[in-house]
Amino acid sequence: MKSILGFIKVYFIISLGTFINAIGWTAFIIPHKVVGGGLSGLSALINFSTGFPIGLGYLIMNFFMIILAIKFIGAQFGLKTIYGILSSSLMISIFENIFKESVVHDEFMAIILGGALIGAGLGVVFSQGATTGGTDIIVSIIMKYKDISPGKLLLLIDIIIISSSYLIFGSIEKIIYGVVSMAVASYALDILLEGNKQSVHYFIFSEKYEKIAQRITCDLSRGVTLLKGIGWYTKSEKNVLMVIVRKNEMPFVMKIIHEEDPKAFISLGNVMGIYGKGFETIRAKK
Repeated sequence: MKSILGFIKVYFIISLGTFINAIGWTAFIIPHKVVGGGLSGLSALINFSTGFPIGLGYLIMNFFMIILAIKFIGAQFGLKTIYGILSSSLMISIFENIFKESVVHDEFMAIILGGALIGAGLGVVFSQGATTGGTDIIVSIIMKYKDISPGKLLLLIDIIIISSSYLIFGSIEKIIYGVVSMAVASYALDILLEGNKQSVHYFIFSEKYEKIAQRITCDLSRGVTLLKGIGWYTKSEKNVLMVIVRKNEMPFVMKIIHEEDPKAFISLGNVMGIYGKGFETIRAKK
């Protein structure tokens, strides 16, 4: 039952990410005839020149990207990405027929808001080990082998695609707007992913340490280390729990501690980096 709920949760979050991403494109960027990056931008470029539906074009071009994902990342990644692509294509297809005009008439403001939503949407999808397809797949493949900023890598690829819009519009202004939107998207992506990776460590002093440790292990599937210490003032033995979790898991840890021992003494600190099982993978710097 727990595994089924976890499965549903992952795909719900992916759907939410593709929804946010699609809104960024269709409600802000595309109505202003601005070409963004990735296959979404390339699909928009084709749409502006031929009228071919953006969602359908996005789906077709991603077919070959799926093969790359399965080959280099694995079948699990491929299944999530297939779902991400189908969900993203469906969302874009629906919303491109709804938003005939931008919800924000000021072009620069629309570019900023649209870019932020695109980056946030991608970040949500990336956090679940999936992508919305396109150049995201290429970035994820590179990230598997190299410790590199996904936002900066996406920006480089996007600039090439965005510059191609000059062939249709002959407008430097459109190119600048396109670059700005993707710069904002890459920044939002990095902020969301880095925030998701941030960790904290707890030192928990409590007479009910066994119950707290058991619940953290069972409810959060996080490891707990029991440290033996001596209180210098009382000279009595103390059992201290050391726990390391993601920042987004902090409320759950605090809830467990409060429920088991409201009088517990807690030391909490930020951690710059955690490497190992359940956290980051050590990558060799080249």
